[in-house]
Amino acid sequence: MSHLKSLLSILLISLSAVNASPLRRDASMATLRFAARLNAREDATLSIADADRARAQAMVHAGSKSKRAGSSSVSITNGVVDYVAQVGVGSPATQYSLLVDTGSSNTWIGAATQYNPTSTSVDTGDTVYVSYGSGEFSGEEYLDTVTLSSDLVITGQSIGVAQSTSGFNNVDGILGIGPTDLTQGSVSSGGLVPTVTDNLFSKGIIGTEALGIFFPPISANSAGELTFGGYDSSKTTSPVNYVPLTTTSPASSYWGIDQSIAYGSSTILSETAGIVDTGTTLILIATDAFDQYKSATGATMDQTTGLLTITSDQYAKLQPLTFNIGGSPYDLTPDAQIWPRSLNTEIGGSSSSIYLIVTDIGSDSGSGLDFINGYSFLQRFYSVFDTTDHRVGFATTSYTDAVIN
Repeated sequence: MSHLKSLLSILLISLSAVNASPLRRDASMATLRFAARLNAREDATLSIADADRARAQAMVHAGSKSKRAGSSSVSITNGVVDYVAQVGVGSPATQYSLLVDTGSSNTWIGAATQYNPTSTSVDTGDTVYVSYGSGEFSGEEYLDTVTLSSDLVITGQSIGVAQSTSGFNNVDGILGIGPTDLTQGSVSSGGLVPTVTDNLFSKGIIGTEALGIFFPPISANSAGELTFGGYDSSKTTSPVNYVPLTTTSPASSYWGIDQSIAYGSSTILSETAGIVDTGTTLILIATDAFDQYKSATGATMDQTTGLLTITSDQYAKLQPLTFNIGGSPYDLTPDAQIWPRSLNTEIGGSSSSIYLIVTDIGSDSGSGLDFINGYSFLQRFYSVFDTTDHRVGFATTSYTDAVIN
């Protein structure tokens, strides 16, 4: 599993919760499709749970201190699934395979496919460096035309052109779609670097600085979508319910929200702060909540995968795991609480076993970052990250209650 790739994550501020979305599909919205790709298990020394936990602790550390160049270091992609978009740079455009990253904000290329300047390329003379924990890149900053799709063409976009990279395999770089603040100190001239989302908005290509993300389950063999400027209502089966970003540190440094979690009728985590993160594979919860979940399900720890495992009889008795966010319940069904059995061997597990996707974050509740709603949550719910109104929203999809694992 290639977990030598790394990332950052995102933002703060607080508003009151809003239940009906004003964002709609219109001429100032456009969608970029991306493909899911399984990571090869190149190194089995770190389990999927350990990799996610290491990422979580790096987030706590990075979010608890002031920003400086290279100070934030978290894992670039989740431990098993990468999301890769084809992005054109230059004119005529060269196509690059870039990791879709909601947790960092610099867009850069050159890890695999070489950058060839064209008539639209401008060398700013500045150097750029970003550390992602166990991975990093350094190089030169250029301004160039970036083509996300026929409707999403950005002129004069800052890009990093890598001269040195580590921790990136079989990709050309990153499409950074996180908040602008995460670029602070990354370029030698100092200051902030406008992101692709910033420039789409400032140039009037999109009408609001919001991003809708559709992550189908990897077992569904379907493409994901980024919708710039709003959300794609054709992918949702309910209204988008919004909540303000949390003010609790260190979760407030990312896409942080407040929520509680119940298993069946019992609350296992009282309302507290945590984050929504596309780069985390599993669902991580505070140790005291995890211990309650383990006891309630009757699960045992599998040392090979680092995940809880249950029997078929225990699976038949699983209760919903409910995330209460802004007064709205989001239920993970029994099927949604287990790792896809067709992918058991991808995490070093047994094909006949049943593994749970809830694991221990590594610290008790009260740390200021008590949960991470990772890919295992986001593949069941559509998510909207709204910079304009400082909020995050969720809606159900056709996969919310699907039996696919």
